[in-house]
Amino acid sequence: MPGPLHGVRVVELTSVVLGPWACQILADMGADVIKVEAPRGDSNRSLGAYTNPGMAALYLTCNRNKRSVVLDLKAPGGREALLALVKKADVFIHNNRPQVMTKLGIDYPDLKKVNPKIIYCGSYGYSKHGPYGAKGALDDSIQAVSGIAMLNKLVLGEPRYLPTIVADKTTAMTVVYGVLAALFHRERSGEGQELEVPMFETMVNWVMAEHLWGMTFEPPKGPPGYVRLMSHHRKPYPTKDGYIAILPYLDAHWEKFCKLAERPDLLEDPRFKTLADRVRNIDATYSETGRIMATRTTDEWLKIFGDTSVPTIVVNTLEELTRDPHLEAVGFWQFVDHPTEGKLRMPSLPVNFGTTPADIRRHAPRLGEHSVEVLREAGLSEEKIAELCATGATMTAEQVAAKVAVGGDG
Repeated sequence: MPGPLHGVRVVELTSVVLGPWACQILADMGADVIKVEAPRGDSNRSLGAYTNPGMAALYLTCNRNKRSVVLDLKAPGGREALLALVKKADVFIHNNRPQVMTKLGIDYPDLKKVNPKIIYCGSYGYSKHGPYGAKGALDDSIQAVSGIAMLNKLVLGEPRYLPTIVADKTTAMTVVYGVLAALFHRERSGEGQELEVPMFETMVNWVMAEHLWGMTFEPPKGPPGYVRLMSHHRKPYPTKDGYIAILPYLDAHWEKFCKLAERPDLLEDPRFKTLADRVRNIDATYSETGRIMATRTTDEWLKIFGDTSVPTIVVNTLEELTRDPHLEAVGFWQFVDHPTEGKLRMPSLPVNFGTTPADIRRHAPRLGEHSVEVLREAGLSEEKIAELCATGATMTAEQVAAKVAVGGDG
């Protein structure tokens, strides 16, 4: 069976991770995703390990199940070719600042003229309706302005960014559910619309779900910040021979933990009586748990708590994730043969559809690999496509390879 989005066509004008990863999720679910790239290609084509230039690791992990078309939107015929693609599309996604799209003549009013039912989604740093609307943004700047960096100061003593591009990926998932909701609305009403998914607002919504805390009330009943999460004791616990993650969170967890750890005395300690008590005394709770964990090996604790309801699990390194027995058992890691890059490891889409499964149908495309094919589908004549190739408004993969071979831009 094809994926749940089979028959939906998406045109993306995105780069880096936010847009490409969002569109890859849609592609994994069956959408026909056309990746429009400038002649230089997505900047992520050069980031990470690679076998061939322009096909680096970070690009490969965010761009499977797509077709690549080169279009120079500033060259004669480039914009018109994009509009031809949009005319037959259901969704258009970009992650450029709105001012750029207006300057190029491809903002929502422009695309709505050629396709009134288009779902037009822009995702960028800050809403165009606010004073930050013209600012550029990347993951680090959004982690800073949304409060994430300063949360780390409370724990680590200085502002720090998380070692993952959490703003890009969280916003990408917000793009996905926003687009799906708009498609559902159009299915019922026949009406297209413009969506805006700003990173700043997305991440403040994400951070403050738990950290609004006392400022949920007006006037405030206390400062913001979920205290359990800001304890410097909140980390994997050292054991006699390694580390373990355990969280006896609910009252039932705590009772079982104290009994199996042979510390029933803690059940009578007023600091730990209820979940609310343990959160109020979170440093003491974590410290006492840590002292207990240090008395046995990791395997001993896993045997004691592994079959209970108390959340207990190993602490994986990134390398260990590639051989985690659970991930192996559920087939999370898939191996695909790329025609130019060889055997590749790919993570599966984590949603398991019962009757419309997601799958990996296409390899991450070479720059311009599908330029002619897609432009032909859009209704451009062979003569017009040849003209665009000749002027550089579009390029085939072979033209890109030849340009790289002589030292030009890839």
